[in-house]
Parts: sequence; structure tokens; C-alpha cells
Amino acid sequence: MIDRHLVDVHILLIRDGALLLSKRRSPDEFDDRWHVPAGKLESGESATAAAVREAEEEVGVLIDPADLRLIHTAHVVSSGREPRLGLFFETTRWTGEPVNREPDNCYALQWFPLDDLPADIIAYPLAGIRALATGVAYSERGWSPSH
Repeated sequence: MIDRHLVDVHILLIRDGALLLSKRRSPDEFDDRWHVPAGKLESGESATAAAVREAEEEVGVLIDPADLRLIHTAHVVSSGREPRLGLFFETTRWTGEPVNREPDNCYALQWFPLDDLPADIIAYPLAGIRALATGVAYSERGWSPSH
């Protein structure tokens, strides 16, 4: 079997120095933890098109792809999950007010000051969030030192 790597897109909506986070509702260890709006790339879809689609599906905002800025890429592997490449896009421009459009997958949305984020953010998206301050463009998570 050919090993594949999923591509995830993550959208960092920033307003007045604050980041929009969603509290995940899921049957795994990520339940009740914070994340940014995100989702998987679909077949035949560009990364920016996926980010635009996920932002509308999850939080109801419309983003012009030209307003997305790639700030971080993370290559992630973990036990029991498919390997993935995460693309983190920042935007400060969109149309509409964010609302929780996926209550089956999200308990709540909340704005957090970038300098006062909650402690219970899932580690994977935290690398992309930290890139806002550090400028680090790439990270790897879960890989053994021999790879």
C-alpha cells in the first residue's frame, strides 16, 4: 500500500490583536481543547480554495484568497493517525461575523489576545500560531531523529 500524507489547511483569523479559536467537540483526546478553524484539502482543490471553503463552512466568514498569507507549514506524524502536512494561513480581512456553524464539531468560538492564549491549545496548530510571533516557516512534529 502507498503511504499518503493528508494536507490540512488552518485559518488564523486575526482582529485587533486577537485570534479566533474554536473549542473542539470530538470523541478523542482533542475534545474540549482549542484549535483554529481547519480542515482537509479535498481532491482537485487548491490550498487557498480549501482555506476559503473551511472558513465559510466552520465559522461563516467569506475570505478572498488574495487576503490569505501562508505563515507556516508543519509536517506531522503521530501514532494511530495518518501523516499530514499542515498549511497555516493568516488573514486580517474577511466578510461576515464569525459564528459556530458546526456545533456537532465545536463547542464554542472565542477571541483570545495573541499574547494571552489559553493553555489547552492542541499542540499541532500551536506551531502555526507561534509562527505569527517567531516567523518560523516550517516545523516537524512526531518524527524520530533518524528521519
